[in-house]
Amino acid sequence: MSSTLRRTWANIDLDALAYNYRALKAHIGEGVKFMGIVKADAYGHGSVQVGRCLEEAGADYLAVSSIDEAMELRVGGITMPVLILGHTPRDQVEKLIDYDITQTITCEAKAINYSNEAMKLGKTLKVHIKVDTGMSRLGYLCDDGFFDGGVANIVEDCQMPGLDVEGIFTHFAMADEDGEEALAYTRHQFKLFCDVISSVEERSGKKFRIRHCANTGATARFPETHLDMVRPGLLLYGYGDYARDLGLQPVMSLKTAVQTIKHYPAGTKISYGGTFTTDRKTRMGVLPYGYADGFLRSLSNKAQVMTSEGPARQCGRICMDMSMIDLTDKHSVGVGSEVEIFGKLNPVEEMAAAGGTIPYELVCAVSKRVPRVYLKDGQVIERELLLRF
Repeated sequence: MSSTLRRTWANIDLDALAYNYRALKAHIGEGVKFMGIVKADAYGHGSVQVGRCLEEAGADYLAVSSIDEAMELRVGGITMPVLILGHTPRDQVEKLIDYDITQTITCEAKAINYSNEAMKLGKTLKVHIKVDTGMSRLGYLCDDGFFDGGVANIVEDCQMPGLDVEGIFTHFAMADEDGEEALAYTRHQFKLFCDVISSVEERSGKKFRIRHCANTGATARFPETHLDMVRPGLLLYGYGDYARDLGLQPVMSLKTAVQTIKHYPAGTKISYGGTFTTDRKTRMGVLPYGYADGFLRSLSNKAQVMTSEGPARQCGRICMDMSMIDLTDKHSVGVGSEVEIFGKLNPVEEMAAAGGTIPYELVCAVSKRVPRVYLKDGQVIERELLLRF
């Protein structure tokens, strides 16, 4: 990377992203739509660039968390359908309609608000209904004794003026988990969702145009849940066990360069708190990569990075702007040498396991001061730095 900020950067391989999309389309088969999840800046990969790539590849929908994220896509020139998974204030309904953004409805009160606002404008808001089948977070509660009331509310809301109810969806809580309990819970959620759809359509006399519930785990493991559309998140970006099983490629490679090398005798304490002590004469490299860049402090003394001579362990507590690695046996790795924090050579899954977390957290943690470098056909096509200067 040619930049004055050659400290830490993220290479985003758009060819890998397009490959993953094609592989997943082949996996789900004909007749099933594809929704790319690009919330949280596309899990740190860049929502506009990822959205453009998916739009060019032929994806059907994008999903974000908020109206701000949706507007970023529209300002970035993306015209394909976008669904907001979270809440939008009622005073933003005109913007939703004018920019052709689809809004999730999670309860009757919100449906009433959105309907009233759309009617005042003399316009129609496209919406998807969310059903809470066991995530216990957002959506119309329809389980157990709430089924009839939940269905009745959805039927009523589907008939409200000013609303175009295009779709209905739910979210699985355990589709990524192993074991009989998780399997049974996912099956229960799916059956409940299907029962809700059948009851609503029977009572209302209307058919939902898009039914969707398959997240990453369900997209990979439960083809019966694909229905009209799937919405893989982390899977699309090539991380996790399911991605490996499907032959997908990691899209982000997080890189840095050795900034300084120092030599310490045995018995030297390294970094804050002296949690690491050298047990031999040690050649220690300093990386310009710390927890302000996304290197979780909980990974201190647990992680490893990849050099041209193989893995190097991280030593001492991770600092805000720096971290240290043992280069004693890596004789050709010097100041300026490139190091992969995670990517194709150093899987993010291994670093996540070392820190007792999940890949989602590590890729989302990559901070805005880390430049993103976008690659296509092996060439840099765009650079993005989110710092203001």
